[in-house]
Amino acid sequence: MLELAFMQRAFAAATVIGVVCAALGFFVVLRRLAFIGVGISHSAIGGVAIGVVAGLPPLATGAVFAVAVALGIGAVGRRGVLSEDAVIGVFFSGSMALGVVLFSVQRGYQQDLFGYLFGDVLAISGGELATLAVGGLAVATALALAFRPLFFIAFDEEIAQAYGQPVGALNTALLVLLALTIVIGVRLVGAILVEALLVIPAASAALWATSWRAQIAISTGLGAASGVLGLVLAYWLDLAAGASIVLVSAGLFFASLGLRRRAAG
Repeated sequence: MLELAFMQRAFAAATVIGVVCAALGFFVVLRRLAFIGVGISHSAIGGVAIGVVAGLPPLATGAVFAVAVALGIGAVGRRGVLSEDAVIGVFFSGSMALGVVLFSVQRGYQQDLFGYLFGDVLAISGGELATLAVGGLAVATALALAFRPLFFIAFDEEIAQAYGQPVGALNTALLVLLALTIVIGVRLVGAILVEALLVIPAASAALWATSWRAQIAISTGLGAASGVLGLVLAYWLDLAAGASIVLVSAGLFFASLGLRRRAAG
């Protein structure tokens, strides 16, 4: 299996996206941003479709569109006119519908749409892997630099603001990082499944960790393990790679939940 070049690229890509999603997932779980992640991930399809129809790099247009949607959700949500989940629902459904309509004007759109919805990590090229690595490193670096203030405002925004933290800018930065990470993962596991990698490893880690450092370490370890084990399972059983990665991650969560309950009992 490891002698195949496409499998080598797939393992590297799955490990990178697993680690990056799991690290950011610490804040997604802590701040309860899972539904926002769902909205952004599905909205990215609209941006990808714009790129396909316009002849532009789909992931680049997807990134711009996803960031715009993330900022829009944040801006409208802060005004308090509508509940945040209602705002997310509007952006989610509207952007997804835009993507489907734009894909439908292309010949063979069903195959393209399926690929972006569910990903194709086994088809990733060397250039795409390099782009993924650079993007993942950029997100991880930005997250590391902003970690302490983001951690501060996660517990109490009012106190953080009183201490001079730019709460609004930090919240916006977190949404932008979330959007970029989702777009990075779209090529591998698809818009529908990438949200799982942002939530499940971090949720599993929360069952075991007694400190935030341990939670991040366990989360990133589980994210990388899910990518590797999912690809092995997909290779040997001839299954969809992206879905196999998510199923392994979900399996680790339920195993953790069961072991946690047994230990508590």
